[in-house]
Amino acid sequence: MAVGKYERELKGILSGDEEVINNATKTCSDKELEGYRAIHDIPFLVVRAGGSLGIDLIALRGEISFPIEVKSSKENVLYFRNEGRLSEQAEWMKEVCVNSNVLPLYAYRLKSQRGDKWRVYTMDIDGMKKKHQVLQRKIPYMQTTVHGNLKMEWDKGMPLNQLLAYLKHLIH
Repeated sequence: MAVGKYERELKGILSGDEEVINNATKTCSDKELEGYRAIHDIPFLVVRAGGSLGIDLIALRGEISFPIEVKSSKENVLYFRNEGRLSEQAEWMKEVCVNSNVLPLYAYRLKSQRGDKWRVYTMDIDGMKKKHQVLQRKIPYMQTTVHGNLKMEWDKGMPLNQLLAYLKHLIH
C-alpha cells in the first residue's frame, strides 16, 4: 500500500492546488466538481507528517484541524486486523486525538475508480468541541467487524467533494 503519491494528491487538493485538483477530478461529475471547487474559498495549510505512526497529513485552517491518515487500495473494503500495524496505528491515532481534542480523518482512495475517488471517515471520540461535533456527526465512522476489527467500506464513506462543500458552509 505505497500511498506516497496519494498523500501528495490529497495534500494538493486540500491546499487548493489547481493543477492537482484538475488532474484528480478529470472523471468527476459537475456536482462532484462543484464540491472540489469549494476548496478555493477554504484552502488548508497542509503538512506531510513524517514517520509511520498513523498520521500522514495535518490540515489546518482557522478553528478546524485534522490529522489525516491516507489509505489506498484496489479493493472496496480495507480491513484493520487486530494484530496488525493498521490497528495499532488506529488506536494510537484515537488516543492522540482524544488527548488533543482534534477530530481524526481517514482518507481512502480507491484505485481505478471513476468520479470522486476519495472517501473520508472518522472515529467515535467523546468530548469534541462544538465545530468538531458537528463534523463528527456528518462524517461516517470507520466500521467494526464482528471480530472487533476496524474496516473501511469505500461505498459507506463520505465523498471528499461533499466534505469540502460542507466545510465551506461550516467555516463561512
